[in-house]
This record gives sequence, structure tokens and C-alpha cells, in this order.
Amino acid sequence: MKIILNLFRILVGVLFIFSGLIKANDPLGLSYKMDEFFEVLHLTFLSPYSLAFSIVMNVFEIVAGVAVLIGYRMRTFSILLLLLIAFFTFLTGYALFSGTIRECGCFGDCIKLTATQTFWKDIALFVMILLIVVKRNDIKPLFKGTGVIMLLATVCSFGLQWYTLRHLPFFDCLPYKVGNNIPEKMKLPPGATPDVYQMTFIYEKDGVKKEFTDKDYPWSDSTWVFVDRIDKLVKKGNAEPAIKDFILTDAEGGNQTQSILEEPKPVYLFLVLNTDKAGSGWDDKLKALQARQQKGEIEIFGVSASTKEQIAAFKQQHGLNFQFFQMDGVAIKTAGRSNPTLILLEKGTIIGKWSYHDIP
Repeated sequence: MKIILNLFRILVGVLFIFSGLIKANDPLGLSYKMDEFFEVLHLTFLSPYSLAFSIVMNVFEIVAGVAVLIGYRMRTFSILLLLLIAFFTFLTGYALFSGTIRECGCFGDCIKLTATQTFWKDIALFVMILLIVVKRNDIKPLFKGTGVIMLLATVCSFGLQWYTLRHLPFFDCLPYKVGNNIPEKMKLPPGATPDVYQMTFIYEKDGVKKEFTDKDYPWSDSTWVFVDRIDKLVKKGNAEPAIKDFILTDAEGGNQTQSILEEPKPVYLFLVLNTDKAGSGWDDKLKALQARQQKGEIEIFGVSASTKEQIAAFKQQHGLNFQFFQMDGVAIKTAGRSNPTLILLEKGTIIGKWSYHDIP
């Protein structure tokens, strides 16, 4: 039994440390996943605190994993781990059986697990932690001074996340990482089949609404009045493009995506998710880039999910004279983990990416 107990301690400790570290690399990503759970569970009032929850949870996973490995205060940490894994099992079970959430984000964006894989992983962890709880009085500290190790683990866990939030993740596991070509990532993987949709038209005549497809649409009867169009999923594909929402629209609603991706000059995209919450201290660096743009060396475009009025006020406040496009907020959050983020493109390939603290 002692051998099994020690094996379970190693497995649980290493897995929790690894899970905490990989999410601490990108705490904002976990907070976005938490927002998704809050929305599904009708707990949206917790969304403003999702980043704080993310940071604290990552620290606890790392610290608890270290505690299990070195045998630090097992009476306390074994119970806390059991409560945590019970909570995780409930969430992953809900995600699996409700079908509302495809991925739990337990290993961040670097290692994606399906809802089924995550649920059974948590079941296995629950069994191992349960044995640790039962035998917690038999687990003694490996050496003196374990409290110092725990303090270092706590400080390093907070420090790592402070750094990645101020700058960018050490390891970019998202499709907008440096080196990726955006047009290539917008394509389906080789051999994959896309989703198949059927256009359904809703028309009304004499107060009666009826659905038509393009095959039975009453072309010869002009008394039918168009009401709406619905795209119904007929057949689910087996894959999706890594990038599917990179669409840049100008103030008139025109799609400028292709022209930006094919621009022969180096293109800087200044991503500002929310102009009202944008960080500061980058003005002089952007003005230096604007000077290069005026010389014809480069192109700069702003990208934001804010309204046209907010963008106009933002440009005036910071003295920006380059054009802004609008893009979906989810795409901006995926492309840049700081607000703002600067991305350098060369014919659609990402050459550089910087937090607003690190703009060269």
C-alpha cells in the first residue's frame, strides 16, 4: 500500500504542478474559459472576477502539487485537493453530458483535451486523491524546511502570472503565434470535410409563414414576402480552420481582410480590444511608427471591437492618424493577450508580436 500511496502522490503532485504552470503561462486564457462556464451556468455576475479566480486557482494548483510531493501539511492540503477535484469533476461532467462546452481548458490552449478525456482524467484523479486523504496521517514531510519551499512556490506562481499578464505568454499555443501564416491557418486541414449548411428561406403570404429551400422556392409566385433566412447545419464536418474569425471591416462595412493580408509592405496591426480599457505608455512608440508610415516604409492599421464613436475618441486622445478596422472581440482576444497588442505581418505571416509594454 505504501508503494501505491507514494506513486499516487507523485502522479497527483506532478499533474497539478504541470496543470497550474501551463495555465499560469496564459492566465487570461483561463479567465476567458471561466467566462464561458459562467455564461452556461447563468453565473455571469462572476465574470468581472474571472481573472482573479484564474490567478488564484493556478497558484493553488501549483502550491498544492508541491505540497503533495514534499508532504507539507497533508491533513489540510489533501482535503483541499479533494474538494477541488470534486468541483472539477462536476464541471467536466456537466460539460460532457450537457454538450454545451467542448473543452474545459484544464491544460490551457497548449494541450487540448475533449470533454470525455477530461472527465475520465478527473475521475482517476479523484480516486487517487481519495486514497491520499484516507492515508494522510501516514504522509510525513520529506525534509525539514518544507515551509520555505512552499513560500517559494507561492511567490514564483504569482510572479510568473504577473510577468505573462504584463508582457505575453512565454509559450504561444494559439494560432496567431509568431511564424504562422494567417491565410494558411484560415484553411481546413488537408483531408478534412467542412460543415455543410442548407439555406432556408422564410416567406409569408396571407399571414402564414413557410420555409423554403433553394430547390422548392416559389420563384413564379411573387405574392410571397421575404421574412428571414436561416442557415441550418445539415452535416457536421470533422475539423475547423485554426483561424476562422479574422475578418477586418472598415467604417462602411467593407471587408478589407484580403487586401491587408496581401499588402507587399510590412503591416503593423495595433489590436485594441476595448478602447476604454486600453493600457497606456505606448504613445511615443506608435508615433515613431507613424513617422515610418508617412515615409512609405510600412503600413499601420488599428483593429478594435469597440464602436466607431469610441475608436474616433481614442484616436483623437492618443494622436493616432492611421485607419482603424473593426473585428470580432473573440478574434482580438485570441490574437493578442494584452490590450493593446502590436502584431507585425509580412504578406500574412506573423513576424512579431508585442505587448504594449514591449513595443520596439
